[in-house]
Amino acid sequence: REREGGRKEGRKGRKRERKKREREREGEGKEKKRERREREEGEKKKKRKRGRERGEGEKRKREERKEGRKKEKR
Repeated sequence: REREGGRKEGRKGRKRERKKREREREGEGKEKKRERREREEGEKKKKRKRGRERGEGEKRKREERKEGRKKEKR
């Protein structure tokens, strides 16, 4: 499902479109741009942190599985 400009229509595409419209409505100047950038930066950091935590859990599970296999072999 593609739209004009060859962009795929999906959750991310809609999200991008909404942000774009939001920006146009604000008619943002430099201070608005800075505020938005800072806010989005904070959101990205949160997401990155969440991803890292999720990754830690996966690593731990993988290690436990390896240990379980070693015990079975013995």
